[in-house]
Amino acid sequence: MQMRTPGSGVDFRVFGRSLKNTSFSRKSHTFLPKIFFRKMSSSGAKDKPELQFPFLQDEDTVAVLHECKTLFILRGLPGSGKSTLARVIVDKYHDGTKMVSADAYKITPGSRGDFSEEYKRLDGELAAYCRRNIRVLVLDDTNHERERLEQLFEMADQYQYQVALVEPKTAWRLDCAQLKEKNQWQLSADDLKKLKPGLEKDFLPLYFGWFLTQKSSETLRKAGQVFLEELGSHKAFKKELRHFVSGDEHGKIELLSYFEKRPPGVLHCTTKFCDYGKAPGADEYAQQDVVKKSYMKAFTLTISALFVTPRTTGARVELSEQELQLWPNDVDKLLSDSLPRGSRAHITLGCAADVEANQTGLDLLEIVRQEKGGSRGEEVGQLSRGKLYSLGKGCWMLNLAKKIEVKAIFTGYYGKGKLVPTHGSRKGGTLQSCTII
Repeated sequence: MQMRTPGSGVDFRVFGRSLKNTSFSRKSHTFLPKIFFRKMSSSGAKDKPELQFPFLQDEDTVAVLHECKTLFILRGLPGSGKSTLARVIVDKYHDGTKMVSADAYKITPGSRGDFSEEYKRLDGELAAYCRRNIRVLVLDDTNHERERLEQLFEMADQYQYQVALVEPKTAWRLDCAQLKEKNQWQLSADDLKKLKPGLEKDFLPLYFGWFLTQKSSETLRKAGQVFLEELGSHKAFKKELRHFVSGDEHGKIELLSYFEKRPPGVLHCTTKFCDYGKAPGADEYAQQDVVKKSYMKAFTLTISALFVTPRTTGARVELSEQELQLWPNDVDKLLSDSLPRGSRAHITLGCAADVEANQTGLDLLEIVRQEKGGSRGEEVGQLSRGKLYSLGKGCWMLNLAKKIEVKAIFTGYYGKGKLVPTHGSRKGGTLQSCTII
C-alpha cells in the first residue's frame, strides 16, 4: 500500500488502486476502514513538525475546545498541505465536527468571482452547520482574498463562533516550484504566483486575547450580576448614588439596567489591539514566538476581583508568569504613571450608555494607580463572594474571598465589532443583536 496525500501532490495506492489527484474522504471511499484514517492522521500529527499546533498536540487545549464553538479557517496555496491538516483536525475532534471543502464544490483556486454560485452553496452548507451549533467547523479553501475572509468573519459573528486562522507549516508552503508538482489542480508556477501575495503576510485581527469558554463566560457573567444586585441594595452604595443618578430619580437605581451595554456570547480579555495590523506595534507583537506558539492554546485565567465605576463594570484578571509573556509592554500606562505589568488585564462585563468598552481598562488602571499610591479604599461590608471596598467617586471593588478560575483560548477577533443579527436566540420573534466589546 503506497500513500500520498491529495492536495499535496501525494499519490495514494490502496489495494492496487491509484487515487492520485482525486478528492479523498471517508464519504467517497467507504471501503476504507475508519481505523485507517485515525492511524494516518494521529501518527502524522505526532511525528511531523508541520502538524505541531496546540489544538492538535496539547490535550488541555483539545478538552477546552470541546467546550467552545470554533471555526477553523484554513489558508494556503494549493498543494501546501491544507487538506491533510483539515483531515487531522476532523479526526482529532471527530464527534461534533464538520468539514466544508471548496474541492467538493469543484472550486478551482483563483478568483472567487468566477465561482459565485458555487460559493453560495458552500456558504449555505457552512451556515447550516452553524445553525446546528456544531462545535468544531473546518473550512478548507485557499482563503487568499481579504473580501472573502471578511464574509467568513461576519458569519462567525452572526453565529458567535471564535475564529482560528490556520496555515500549514510545511516547508514548501510558499515555494511555487514545488507546489506546481504537488497541487492536484495542475496549476502552473505562474498561476500559483498570482495567488501568493494574499498569503505571504499574516492576516492580523482587530485584537488578540483570551476568549472564555461558554461555560466559563456564564459563570463569570452570573457572578457579575449577583455583585451588581448586592451592591445596588447595599446601604453604603445608596449613600453615593449621586455618581450614578441625577437628583430627580428619587435615589433608586437598577445596576443591571444601568450597565445596558453588555457583551453577548463569550467574554474575553484583550491582550493586544492590532486594528488589523494598523495599530503601532501590531506586527511586532504578532511575530513574537510566544504569540505564535500560544495561538489557539488553552489557558486558565484567574479572576481576583470585580469592580464598578460610574462608567463600567468588569472583572480584574490576575495574570500568571506564563500569561504575562503574552502581555504587551506598553498598555499599563496611565498618563505619566507606569504601573506594574498586567495592571490593565480585565474582562468587561458591562458599560453605561454611550461609554466605549475600552474605558473598562482605563478605569481599572485608575484603581491600580490609587492602590500604588497607598489608597486601597474603605472596607464597607461583606458580600456573598468577599469584602466590598469603597474607592471614592462612585468606584467600588469586591475582593473575592475565593478567586474564580475561567478557561479560555488565546486567539484573535477578526470581525468588525459591529452590530450583526445573530441566529440561535429569539425574543418576541425578532433576532437578537451581537456586538463585540
